Amino acid sequence: MKIASIETFLFHPGSGKNLLFVRVEASDGTYGWGEAYVGVKKETIVEKYIQAMAPYLVGRSPYTIRHMAQVMFDDFAIRRSSVDFLCAWSAIEIALWDIVGKLSGQPVYNLLGGPSREKVRIYANGWWYGVKTIDQTVERALKVKEMGYTALKWDPFPGPWRTFISREEEDYAVDNVRAMREALGPDMDLLIDAHRRVAPHHAIRVARRLEEFGIYCYEEPCLSDNLDLVAEVRNSISTPVVTGETLYTKEQFAQVFEKRAADILNPDICAVGGILQMLDIAAMAQPHAVAISPHNYNSPIVGLAATVHLSALIPNFVIAECFINLSDACAEIAAPGLTVANGWVDLPTAPGLGVDIDVEALRRRPYKDFPHKDMRQYWEEFPRQDYVWGEANVTR
Repeated sequence: MKIASIETFLFHPGSGKNLLFVRVEASDGTYGWGEAYVGVKKETIVEKYIQAMAPYLVGRSPYTIRHMAQVMFDDFAIRRSSVDFLCAWSAIEIALWDIVGKLSGQPVYNLLGGPSREKVRIYANGWWYGVKTIDQTVERALKVKEMGYTALKWDPFPGPWRTFISREEEDYAVDNVRAMREALGPDMDLLIDAHRRVAPHHAIRVARRLEEFGIYCYEEPCLSDNLDLVAEVRNSISTPVVTGETLYTKEQFAQVFEKRAADILNPDICAVGGILQMLDIAAMAQPHAVAISPHNYNSPIVGLAATVHLSALIPNFVIAECFINLSDACAEIAAPGLTVANGWVDLPTAPGLGVDIDVEALRRRPYKDFPHKDMRQYWEEFPRQDYVWGEANVTR
């Protein structure tokens, strides 16, 4: 049994970014689906990585997953980690587990120790994209609540991600969360994402003002490249701090534990190297009493399925992410997808990941570029004297 082919597919869901799927086929015709985390306008970069990696893998046994991961790090990446490399390998790795599960006649979670839970709790994200006011945010959030979700995440800060912000921007974030809590009631879990955007003094001041609203967690208050800053925030507030979305290697996560920088980690299974790497990170976190809340800015098909299998396995799981703005488009290509109801995902019982994709439907929505963001409206509302407009008029 050998890997016969590795094929990539870029899919335009109409919201957020293009999605990158990978189909790996074995010599007996068994195939598996994987997915890579990609950033908007950088989707094709990861696709090129996968295409360049394929010759190193075709002809190898699909069962030798951990060995192939080491080979790709040693011989392809030349022992230099990068997010694009790990995103590409994640997609292939997940697809290989799908194949191995199908060949074994078992769901992936049964091959790795069996489930710790019967279903997986998820929170909704992506629902707030494009809102321009607090009222619009609340209106969208109420619709999410009507869908049955009991937890949601959003970024309450206005405008682009900048290290230093004004008092008016801080006030807006607090007013945003206050309005959400008043509208949604006490039973909705509110997850706040600061997107690594602000300096510690801003992050701490805002977090303390938000404590009265009973926030579930406070994600990435500062740039994780300097974990001392994240630790400074964690040591100064009572709300659980999340980091890990922009960390990719076990060496990086080891520093989180050393510095006691987080209560919860949110690595992305489609960005850190796939299922085995996520299991390793979760095992590292457990003796430090650090929970895992997987990041998942991927499809609610393959990316979410891989996340669900991982979440079912680990004892320190708390809640996983689901981007519901991608759901309608992905429902057109899922064959089948996952069963999601009232903020929970049932564990798939079919062999492998338990999901499939209609290739013909997938090809009907090929890659399409997203427009640049124009930030002029934001700077008109929150003027800054130190920014000037260039000819492009799209960034500052």
